[in-house]
Amino acid sequence: MSAETLTLSRAMNEGLRKAMENDPKVLIMGEDVGRLGGVFRVTDGLQKDFGEARVIDTPLAESGIVGTAIGLALRGYRPVCEIQFDGFVFPAFNQITSQLAKMRMRSLGTLELPVVIRIPFGGGIGAVEHHSESPEAYFTHTGGLRVVACSNPADAYTMIQQAIECPDPVIFFEPKRRYWDKAPVDRDLANAAPFDKAVVARPGEDVTVLAYGPMVKTSLEAAQADEGHSIEVIDIRSLNPLDEETVLASVRRTGRCVVVHEAPVFSGYGGELAARITEKCFYHLEAPVLRVGGFSTPYPPSRLEDHYLPDLDRVLDAVDRTFAW
Repeated sequence: MSAETLTLSRAMNEGLRKAMENDPKVLIMGEDVGRLGGVFRVTDGLQKDFGEARVIDTPLAESGIVGTAIGLALRGYRPVCEIQFDGFVFPAFNQITSQLAKMRMRSLGTLELPVVIRIPFGGGIGAVEHHSESPEAYFTHTGGLRVVACSNPADAYTMIQQAIECPDPVIFFEPKRRYWDKAPVDRDLANAAPFDKAVVARPGEDVTVLAYGPMVKTSLEAAQADEGHSIEVIDIRSLNPLDEETVLASVRRTGRCVVVHEAPVFSGYGGELAARITEKCFYHLEAPVLRVGGFSTPYPPSRLEDHYLPDLDRVLDAVDRTFAW
């Protein structure tokens, strides 16, 4: 089957549609996911085709959305919850971290919780706080949750289906500023990488750049612009569990590493990557692992977000600094 060019938003829609066609137990629930099709139109047309019993417009209550999804999962359904914006997930934080993440271990493995929680995350759309945040570290720190982030339409299409099929709860981060990016999408899942594996987005020899979600494209642009260094870009994809094998193999070969994410650098996910690389690649490193990210402030007004968000120049500056050691 030939690849079709889709936006990331449309690829998500097609992936959800395919999952619903394959399994009548798959449900979608969230604020405005039905008639409106979601604020980013990811669920556009699904309620019309599958009915209000499978694409459910919920009240504005994230705790109720996730709490209901837990009950549905215990009864054999596979609910997919949409959290409208990243900052809206916190009213459901107790349900996710205290209940959803714990039940499989609490039951000694007898219960499965196949719940997917979709969270559009990151900035770059001219929005404000609660609409432009990167809360991934809260969830990667919580045992019992799988945490993944797609970065392109092809992965959006395959990874959402793989997440829905997973017996564990999955926090699924979607880079909202990339929703309108277009790329070819191969609809054959047999050709897709497992959703818990990192991939080499661009091969290189001199330095490894680790990124996920919206920063993969930024890192690829930096690699393309840097004529002096051969930059290898790794798309992490699965934040927890981490595909250490792919990450460490790249760093051992290049000897240098830069980690890039939108979230604040302090206590961010990049700190875990830097620690693991330092522990396991110490004698291969030619320079310290450097991190590029947001600042330790609340998300700024839209006029300042270009200064707040990591860009091509900040990635290239970090790459240059790794060669100064």
